[in-house]
Amino acid sequence: MEGSSKLIQENIMRNMAEGVMSIGFNGVINYVNPIAVTTLGLPEDCVGKKFAECFFDSIDNDEFTQMVLDAVYDRTRSHEGIVPYIRGNITLQLRVVTSFLQEKGEKVGIIVVFSDLSELMDLRDAVKSMEKIRALNSQLELRNNLLSETFGRFLSDDIVRQLLDTPDGLRLGGKKKELTVMMSDLRGFTAMSERMDPEDLITMLNHYLGEMTDAIQSKEGTIIEFMGDGIFAIFGAPLDNESHAADAVAAALDMQSRMEAINKWNIERDFPLLEMGIGINTGEVIVGNIGSEKRTKYGVVGSNVNLTGRVESYTINGQILISGSTKESILSDMSIAKEIVVHPKGVKGDMKLYQVVGIGEPYNLFIDVKSTLPDKLDKTIPVTFYIVEGKHGEKKSHYGGITALGQDMAVIETEAELNVYDNMQLEAGGELYCKVMEKNDSGYLIHFTSVPSGYKQWKEYFVGK
Repeated sequence: MEGSSKLIQENIMRNMAEGVMSIGFNGVINYVNPIAVTTLGLPEDCVGKKFAECFFDSIDNDEFTQMVLDAVYDRTRSHEGIVPYIRGNITLQLRVVTSFLQEKGEKVGIIVVFSDLSELMDLRDAVKSMEKIRALNSQLELRNNLLSETFGRFLSDDIVRQLLDTPDGLRLGGKKKELTVMMSDLRGFTAMSERMDPEDLITMLNHYLGEMTDAIQSKEGTIIEFMGDGIFAIFGAPLDNESHAADAVAAALDMQSRMEAINKWNIERDFPLLEMGIGINTGEVIVGNIGSEKRTKYGVVGSNVNLTGRVESYTINGQILISGSTKESILSDMSIAKEIVVHPKGVKGDMKLYQVVGIGEPYNLFIDVKSTLPDKLDKTIPVTFYIVEGKHGEKKSHYGGITALGQDMAVIETEAELNVYDNMQLEAGGELYCKVMEKNDSGYLIHFTSVPSGYKQWKEYFVGK
């Protein structure tokens, strides 16, 4: 993304000597660069207008107009040639090359790249003329390939659209804006990655991220970055969108609903099952181009970004948790499975989070909440465990006993004082990571977040198959 933005900046916005125009198959001009405006004598507000509206009144330039129309209607090949173009009292000789704009492998329009060869056509030395023509053709081809790849890849990306359409789109800096931030994470991915073949891991991850990207972009979300198996996305920027909070929740529900098909795809390839948690928060952040002149990215920073990460950290497998500010920003009816009270770092007092399982009109998206309570054991299983703070577990060992065990839950009795939503590491066939869900008369209900490869053998040893 950053490299593409730099290429756009260097080759289009600043130093490009050729004219560039992109036209959709609906005949609307989507983009022209300054050289194109000057060379063709176009009005400054031509973007967004029909090509016919801007060119059909000029009958002297029928050859140029016809060549562009041929490119729009003949979608089987690109076009190229040298055509005259009259601008006022001047007749230019334009070398024109067209190619296709592509989005997700489908043609959606054309790119027209042209260069003024008027001086070259007047040269008497035919050999030098042909050499210069070949050099220009080569440059045009390289630039055209660059533009086609760049525009095709980012045609639906609001960030690149803003960079092209806004004079200050590539300038460093940002502005305060209220939007909705989403963070998602796969449970137990680190341990999983240590056990999988690297090629299989990347194949599985790319398939998962592809599905998640479709779900986010279909609800007007902008992906800021992939953080390994995690996704950091925003809703409501760079383009304003009053329904950004509802769109984020709808995207999260769509993401979770796709996990069943993703895991079916994984099973067919003998890949492990994936489980994801999603946290969503709405608030004021700073959004814009962050970095230096050498390396820049479109990003978002602020306390509400950090808070989103906290919200996500409280999720377990398949959960979507939203903050109170997100809930208050949504007008659509929502299905809330439960409310929880947490104490995130950096937040004074209690914070209430809501587990969302559905949203009504105009989205009408709902997911099932699956919960299997653990079965009571005939004999308590002794275990050693550690409290995990951040990415590091404390050195002090605690002892307890598992009195009930389920597929992804257990009940543990211990004299150690645990808090709801504490993260734990148990020794159970390896490093078994869990999250404390509630405290009751039987002990602490814990939910597994990462299961080691030796867990199955450990369980069979104590309770059988």
